[in-house]
Amino acid sequence: MRFRRMRALGLILLPVLAVDTPAPAASVSIGTFQVDVSPPAGAPLGHGNYPPNVRVVDPLTARGIVLVMDDGPVVLCAVDWIGIGNGGYQAWREALAEAAGTRADRVAVHAVHQHDTPGCDFSAEELLAAHGHPGTMFDVDFAREAIGRVAAAVREARANARPITHVGIGQAEVERIASNRRILGPDGRVQHFRASAAKDPDIVAAPEGLIDPVLRIVSLWDESEPIASLMFYACHPQSAYRRGAVSADFVGLARAIRELTLPAVAQIYFTGAAGNVAAGKYNDGAIHRRLELAERLAVAMRRAWDATEKFPLTSDNVDWKVQPVRLPLREDWTSQPFEKTLADPGAGHAGRVRAARALTWIQRCERGETIDLTCLELGPARILALPGESFVEYQLAAQRLAPERFVCVAAYGDYGPGYIGTADAYAQGGYEITASRVAPTVEGVLMAGLRELLIAPSPADP
Repeated sequence: MRFRRMRALGLILLPVLAVDTPAPAASVSIGTFQVDVSPPAGAPLGHGNYPPNVRVVDPLTARGIVLVMDDGPVVLCAVDWIGIGNGGYQAWREALAEAAGTRADRVAVHAVHQHDTPGCDFSAEELLAAHGHPGTMFDVDFAREAIGRVAAAVREARANARPITHVGIGQAEVERIASNRRILGPDGRVQHFRASAAKDPDIVAAPEGLIDPVLRIVSLWDESEPIASLMFYACHPQSAYRRGAVSADFVGLARAIRELTLPAVAQIYFTGAAGNVAAGKYNDGAIHRRLELAERLAVAMRRAWDATEKFPLTSDNVDWKVQPVRLPLREDWTSQPFEKTLADPGAGHAGRVRAARALTWIQRCERGETIDLTCLELGPARILALPGESFVEYQLAAQRLAPERFVCVAAYGDYGPGYIGTADAYAQGGYEITASRVAPTVEGVLMAGLRELLIAPSPADP
């Protein structure tokens, strides 16, 4: 890691096992929360496109931190659901903001994106219900009840916040998990789609392709006592799926392994910009692959933790930045065909859900709504929040924009825009581009927002 600028300014790198340098009186505090958000029996999974819940193999959780700062609390929340978008995302943010005593634009909610899990989109649900298909995409009552329970936990975390004096940063490479899903042919277009599980030997044998192989950890400490470990890695988080068996999958198992090692430390996992990255090269969908992938990820988590370097943390080097962006609507989309699909009694469920989500996004774009990109600055660390299924290129670009910072990316925020590719990717075609709800000009919009968050001067900069 390159921190020449910080060394020149007198900041000292401290290994976890070294004696801590005394920090000034802390004016930043933290509360942590964790809530079971497993769905009831029979609840729709995967936006209703997967078999419904027949059993909970391991529980799903919503977990995160409430960071109390001089200018108000900030909430980061990771939810073991497939996606939270549009009106669902707004409901989550508003409920957690009220519970923490802050504004909604100081709340970042991220789905971890395991697939045998529920989704939440109250806007699309309203459209489906209006056409006679209520509750087919997700269990609405359960979703609202889960939001309420998480909000109650956030309120308690805020009330019980304790001081933090240091931030830790550590990273390690992850071996034999991630691979790019888009395999290009000689003509430069996508020839093969390598999903989360792949069996075709030619597809499996193809190179890993463009990924970010590094797992990053930002930890928060009260002197020598660790309180929370925030982990970031860019890969679709599923092994065996489409079985009606609810699970936090291999990322949840890896997280649980770390909990056994550090039971007093809140273990919070965020999926990075993994729209075009999955485990297909190393996963054939067999159930035993889940534990294999979990063990590999847990090894990287341990190595990143062991490599942690600590820095003093005060209100002077903590900041929260918000950059609203208006993502461009896909150029060939209008409302009419999607309205027709919703009104068609013979349309299948998958088509109706796609139409409802597309129509919701079209309406948001027509209203000129923006999406918030956010960045939490903690000493040398930057925790960047991205919407939808952003491609890994955006994560790598963010790291290049701030090479002297420890840039971590949490994607799968507002799920409304769906896949967010690069300009080149839209010319290459492929599944993600077919499903995307935004135009190729999204790259310029998103990159401009990242520059504002990562390059523009900040009160947290020395």
